[in-house]
Amino acid sequence: MAKEREDWNELTPEEKHVLIHKGTETPFTGEFNGFKVKGTYICRQCETELYRSEDKFNSGCGWPSFDDEIEGAVKRVADADGRRVEIVCANCDGHLGH
Repeated sequence: MAKEREDWNELTPEEKHVLIHKGTETPFTGEFNGFKVKGTYICRQCETELYRSEDKFNSGCGWPSFDDEIEGAVKRVADADGRRVEIVCANCDGHLGH
C-alpha cells in the first residue's frame, strides 16, 4: 500500500541517486536484474505497487524490464531532449528508468 509523503521510507545515498536525482546504476549489477521470485515490485520510496513479476522479462539491457505495469502506478514523462520517455512512480515521482 502506498505511503503518504510524511511516511516515505528513508533512502540510502545510492537509492537517492537513482530515485530523486534520476541517476542510473551500472547495468547488470542491480539485485533485481536477474531476480525471478514471483510477487509484486514496489517503489522503494513510497511502497506503491508498480509491477507484477509475471510482466518482467529479460530485455538484455542490464536493468529489470517489464512489458506491463499495474494500472495507474507509473507515469511517462518526455525527457527535455525529446528522445526518451522517463518512467516515474505515479505517487512520489521517483525515477524508475526510461
